[in-house]
Amino acid sequence: MNSVVRSVLLASCAVALAGAAHADSKPADVARQKAQIEAGLDKAYGHLDALYKDIHEHPELGFQETRTAAKLAAEMRALGFEVTEHVGGTGIVAIFKNGSGPLVMVRTEMDALPLEEKTGLPYASHAVQTYNGKPTPVDHACGHDIHMAAWVGAAQQLVALKGQWRGTLMFIGQPSEETVGGAKAMLKDGLFARFGKPDIGFAQHVGNGPAGTLSYKPGVNSSASNELVITFHGRGAHGSRPQVSIDPVMEAARFVVDVQTVISREKDPAAFGVVGVGSIQAGSAGNIIPDTAVLRGTIRTYDPDVRAHILEGVRRTANAVAAMSGAPAPEIDLRPGGEAVINDEAVTARTAPVFKAAFGPKAQVSPGPGSASEDYSEFIIAGVPSLFWGLGGYDPKVIADYAARHEPLPSNHSPQFAPAPEPAIRTGVEAMTLAVLNVMGK
Repeated sequence: MNSVVRSVLLASCAVALAGAAHADSKPADVARQKAQIEAGLDKAYGHLDALYKDIHEHPELGFQETRTAAKLAAEMRALGFEVTEHVGGTGIVAIFKNGSGPLVMVRTEMDALPLEEKTGLPYASHAVQTYNGKPTPVDHACGHDIHMAAWVGAAQQLVALKGQWRGTLMFIGQPSEETVGGAKAMLKDGLFARFGKPDIGFAQHVGNGPAGTLSYKPGVNSSASNELVITFHGRGAHGSRPQVSIDPVMEAARFVVDVQTVISREKDPAAFGVVGVGSIQAGSAGNIIPDTAVLRGTIRTYDPDVRAHILEGVRRTANAVAAMSGAPAPEIDLRPGGEAVINDEAVTARTAPVFKAAFGPKAQVSPGPGSASEDYSEFIIAGVPSLFWGLGGYDPKVIADYAARHEPLPSNHSPQFAPAPEPAIRTGVEAMTLAVLNVMGK
């Protein structure tokens, strides 16, 4: 994490010096630009809505986004971008040059989740793809379809307003964010060596807040993650003769309960840390005690010391429950996922007044980092000073209805997650276009 902080601080200084050469956008200028974007959206929104619904209905898993990538590539070529496909697997890079000026990156993710959609929407997904070797339903339950539509919409508006800015746009369609492998794959494939290292980067993520709202903050914006995969070993037997078995299901069950004491009794209650188990796979029939149980989960933290302590606690707990059962040592894989997204102080300070001028009280500083993880952090680690912000996605009436029923609002990764397309996409287009204009304006 220290190396991440150092690289971001160095990049911050560079951006601050570069930004000092430009006059800050005035509220009147922002209002004028927003009005122009809104007028452009009035003409373009029908196309964006159709694009969004098509992508939503045909989701694809990480590194399988061939249809999605081809569709986005066609959209960008139609706007005059130079498009390169198959960067980092299924990733795309779209470049638009408009005179001398900064190189600004705008990123969207393209992948969906291995999840059955249960929204009942007329454009709901019924797609199935191979996941872990099995046919699995696929759903854009994280909102990447909203991001893609807003990404195309921002490109449309920036091309339409090209007389008001100078520089080079780098719009990237990133594969496999959900596996936190897509950003690394693009970088490994020479993203910056081939297309240039951006001076500034922007990205956004829709959530279940009120549509039309934005949230942002300087500094740490999201958690770091680790994937948890533990294979408990035992001895298989007939279900009626447990005395001759070593039951790995019991090992897994003990672990799920006992590991929470690492969170509740070993970690400072004020420090953020999560260990969650989302999958236990064991056995084939009710009367057979299996010989293995595979447990999968996630670990989320902000602080590197807390992360190290939780990882040690997970290993210790897994080995202890196996020892209690007289079982062989488990196989423990705590592979690292995304690092924390750290928003650049200077880029945030430069963009926040634009958001305030454009959206008023609907643009708010986040009270703290989000608990999810994001592999956009890899671009920041690679030296791109950036701002990553949150985008509200739900109709306030829907939010109020859930509140009145005392039911939790479906969030990202829920099979019922269903943002309201038009306000979310419109706000995403406006926010992204204004942020880019602010750093590339004449």
